[in-house]
Amino acid sequence: MKQMACMLLALSVTACSSVTIVPEKTTNKLATKADYQDSRPFFLWGLVGEERVDVKAICQEKKVVQMQSQQTFADGALGLVTLGIYAPHTVKVWCEQQAQEQQL
Repeated sequence: MKQMACMLLALSVTACSSVTIVPEKTTNKLATKADYQDSRPFFLWGLVGEERVDVKAICQEKKVVQMQSQQTFADGALGLVTLGIYAPHTVKVWCEQQAQEQQL
């Protein structure tokens, strides 16, 4: 019983979470593959570490249609193993697709 409780606690601590920003309200949340994805370091349960992503450099002339900061299962597992000392987050950026421009 104790082992089951410990396993459930460990799984709940490594749960996934995400914050999604859609700059224009006309766009629905995208589920396609992101144009940019990177893991960024944070420390002390995510309280220390300020990471900035230059979306203009990523999308260049295209519009940014969605940004997301996500704690994946792997990120949460690393945070659990290090007791929160190292707690990375995954950053994703979606740019406007060329196919939309070609249809015009």
